[in-house]
Amino acid sequence: MTITDVARHAGVSTAAVSKVMRNAYGVSEAMREKVQAAIADLDYRPHAAARGMRGRTYTIGVLLDNVRNAFFADILDGIRDELRHTDYTVLIGAAGFDPEEQARTIRSLVDRQMDGLILIAPGTPRAEVLATAASTPTVVIGHHDASDAYDSVVDADDLGAGLVVDHLVSLGHRDIALVSAPGTRANKWRRTPEAVLSEGYLHAMERHGLARFARVQHTAYSDDGGFKAGMTLLTADRPPTAVMTGADVAALGVYRAAHELGLRIPRDLSLAGYNNTALAALAPVQLTSVDQAGHTMGSAAARMLVERVERRRDRPMQTTMTPRLVVRSTTGAPHGG
Repeated sequence: MTITDVARHAGVSTAAVSKVMRNAYGVSEAMREKVQAAIADLDYRPHAAARGMRGRTYTIGVLLDNVRNAFFADILDGIRDELRHTDYTVLIGAAGFDPEEQARTIRSLVDRQMDGLILIAPGTPRAEVLATAASTPTVVIGHHDASDAYDSVVDADDLGAGLVVDHLVSLGHRDIALVSAPGTRANKWRRTPEAVLSEGYLHAMERHGLARFARVQHTAYSDDGGFKAGMTLLTADRPPTAVMTGADVAALGVYRAAHELGLRIPRDLSLAGYNNTALAALAPVQLTSVDQAGHTMGSAAARMLVERVERRRDRPMQTTMTPRLVVRSTTGAPHGG
């Protein structure tokens, strides 16, 4: 089945069919309905490679590091819902945490003629992202490093950290630790989510006169990473009475470490996460967490990317989400407090 067959079935020219498929300006609603009806009748699907030769493949590539991070599922749902009634298809590149693997995955997405890219907190060097964005429309989610080369969607992570510290201090906690991803300066990202989160945590601790209690335990945002960080903190000479993590998935690992050590949450340890994923609301968990509107972040990223791809906007944008603390049962007053 070809575009010529669609044109013949609809009784219009191939140029008219092409305009409808490209969502070109100036196509009447009657023409659009006629062509779309013919496409549906014939079950016509344009060949991706042929579309690429004509200048667009209608595919969006999404880079992420860990498919087990439920927050990424929220972002992907937002992307999918935003694109649901368009011709764009989403292809996911799950690259892991290694920066070179992420860079290789980005190159593969570009080589496959993606119309645009959404990079979720990329660990690959910033210079490579800038080079990619120079030729392929790109939206970066998470990193606060703005650029004229790409659009970005961020959460006010410093405010989010402050919300957690304020909440824990109000309950009577003083010894509050942060579990955060390590990041790397070699990649030249200065304002990563974990860097901004750590700044917000340290400033909040200082604001409450608790700077001497501040400590940051670095680990990967995974269940295993959270478990290792939890074991380190909770077996220290001075274990914290409360732990906040930069991701719910890491908080669950800390939860597991506390359970293995015979600690009860929140009686012996208060625990807070970040992202407010579906896991946080599960009845056995009920994790206090910061909601950073993952679905809205994904939706905004997809909308901004399509604007760039379709050349409806050529100036860079940065959209910022406002965090909200959702208090559940994993935080309470310290034992004896």
